[in-house]
Amino acid sequence: MHTNTSFSERLLNWFKQHGRHDLPWQHPREPYRVWLSEIMLQQTQVKTVIPYFERFINEFPNIAKLAQATQDEVLHLWTGLGYYARGRNLHKAAQKIMEDHAGVFPKFYDDILALPGIGPSTSAAILAQAFNQPSTILDGNVKRVLTRFHAISGWPGEKKIETQLWAHAKQHTPNHSAADYTQAIMDLGATVCSRSKPSCEICPINQDCTANAQGNPKDYPTSKKRSTLPVKQTTMLLLQNTDGEILLQQRPAQGIWGNLWSLPEMEPHKIKPDTITPEDVAFISQQNFGCTIQSSKTLETFRHTFSHYHLDIQPLLCRVSTHTQCVMDSDSQVWYKCEPADKRGLPAPVKKLLEDVLENRRNK
Repeated sequence: MHTNTSFSERLLNWFKQHGRHDLPWQHPREPYRVWLSEIMLQQTQVKTVIPYFERFINEFPNIAKLAQATQDEVLHLWTGLGYYARGRNLHKAAQKIMEDHAGVFPKFYDDILALPGIGPSTSAAILAQAFNQPSTILDGNVKRVLTRFHAISGWPGEKKIETQLWAHAKQHTPNHSAADYTQAIMDLGATVCSRSKPSCEICPINQDCTANAQGNPKDYPTSKKRSTLPVKQTTMLLLQNTDGEILLQQRPAQGIWGNLWSLPEMEPHKIKPDTITPEDVAFISQQNFGCTIQSSKTLETFRHTFSHYHLDIQPLLCRVSTHTQCVMDSDSQVWYKCEPADKRGLPAPVKKLLEDVLENRRNK
């Protein structure tokens, strides 16, 4: 059954009353703030993003300030948000905007798309949200709404399915009210057409939704076939010197936790955590860092999950005599002051371990 009112009109009418109008990047709705929010919102929920966004804007209120910052300062504020390539690309993009666009955020699709870390949907979302230019978006929320509305089977990440979804998304995008419409369809997916508990009875487009008519909205979108995530193990060394500082190493730019500061690890692929001996630890500590271990303590193992594997982390807290080799001479190693914390980008599990060590010191 089709109503006389179009898909977009019903969404816009719904949005006026039920949409989200008080998000921090909407006041003021400036290109820089919109861009930052769109990058942070990639694969991350609004409620998680808001405090990060507010801290980030407070520290870097404009593109120039962001471009002038060091990568460490940027990643420090990104710590815990995950998908750190987003933070690195954001920083590179700010520098590119300063160089290529005189510090003014570009307002043409191709120029925005050319910035590091921006794909077609993000470029369109920025155009719509920041400049009110009619643009078609296709983020995760929009994909869910459209797969249900049109009952499209198949994993949306598959090229053929994604092409269908882009065609439907363009078909429904109006040539007016761009900012409100893009926010409306994202809000509908986030708050009404949610993944596990869709509220079809209050949905403004429920009369024409095929999945609703079929009575099976949860069957859409089709999930990706996933194998069981493999489990990897590693032992992380918390080498603590006589000043209470802990040794950190900067990871390579490529790969997991690129350019973040992490703890030394015991050759994770060669030595299993349960076979590591005190002699192994003493050797690595002396050989690699010139540190003599005075005492060591095994902390509780915990699991950190990435998108494609679990990592079981066995932490070892080792008190070491003041280093004999001057670690600070290396650009990729540093004695990290836990309090007040140095401004460096840290992986979430490393940040947690450092906070736990600091908490234990305070309680003694």
